[in-house]
Amino acid sequence: MLKKLLDRTHRGRTVSYIMVVVLYLIIEIMIHSGNLSSLFTSLLVPVCCYIVAAIGLNLNVGVSGELNLGQAGFMSVGAFTAVSISGYLAASVSNGPVRLIIAIIAGVMISAVFGLLIGIPVLKLEGDYLAIVTLAFGQIIKSIITNMYLGFDGNGFQFSFVDNNTKLAPGGKMLLNGPMGATGTAKISTFTAGVILILVSLIIVYHLMYSRSGRAIMAARDNRIAAESVGIDISRTKMLAFVVSASLAGAAGALYGLNYSTLVPAKFDFNTSILILVYVVLGGLGNMTGTIIATIILVLLPELLRSMQDYRMLIYAVVLILIMLLTNNENMKTRLRRLKNRFSGRGRKEGEVS
Repeated sequence: MLKKLLDRTHRGRTVSYIMVVVLYLIIEIMIHSGNLSSLFTSLLVPVCCYIVAAIGLNLNVGVSGELNLGQAGFMSVGAFTAVSISGYLAASVSNGPVRLIIAIIAGVMISAVFGLLIGIPVLKLEGDYLAIVTLAFGQIIKSIITNMYLGFDGNGFQFSFVDNNTKLAPGGKMLLNGPMGATGTAKISTFTAGVILILVSLIIVYHLMYSRSGRAIMAARDNRIAAESVGIDISRTKMLAFVVSASLAGAAGALYGLNYSTLVPAKFDFNTSILILVYVVLGGLGNMTGTIIATIILVLLPELLRSMQDYRMLIYAVVLILIMLLTNNENMKTRLRRLKNRFSGRGRKEGEVS
């Protein structure tokens, strides 16, 4: 039984990795052959960012069982941290990929710190209360960045919440301009970097899920009292999942922020958190492969329906409802299970005869 379980988990991870690599190769071939339009080419990096953020949220919602509505807040922390670091290093580090790696690492670290600080009071709550507090966190972060002015000159960093107080010496540069956000950012994000980040995210999440800590996280999710009775530290396991989820959101935000020359704080609002949650739910809680597929489809679908104009969002909403009904239909699940068992049973019989 254990061998079958290990084979199934190994197979699931392998499918995820192969799917990402195969899609990357196909898209690269389409790009170099000129068969991919500029519109869809411009969506490649954002799709990668949303996939990474959704994988992180699935760890929090699907594996840990905690409803987190602040994923956009952690993305914004990572995004504006990366943009600021990249702008500051632009003169001294001319190599774009190196600067991108440094900026992403900085975004991950700062987001992890925020995740740790927010997680201490938040994870003492459960259910709707946890969702409301994480939602409030996202709105607070957006409000803070909207009123933040950050620049640097020969005297170092200059920071203020009032525009008039941020006076830079000649040769200085503003990194964050309040409601205008970050402007004049060098676009150094690439599709290849996005795919690498997806693979790294999958490795981290799968390694955690199938480790001792991951089993403790799922045990605490399924039965808190039973988990505590065998010595599992509930607070520590929840915090681990929450911080890793925040870190992945920070990495996604960093890649996203460095893909645009202008980035405003309003981009990371409540709707973005809900959108990422929709990707997770439709892809399947705890199902990373399904999350990747759902994210790709739901990000590209509005663009595929753009020719419909006024009916585009209506069709998009109907598709969401149909997918939700199908994925949560017990009759459909039973039929698929019977079909799977029928083919697997046929395979065993043929093997026995031979």
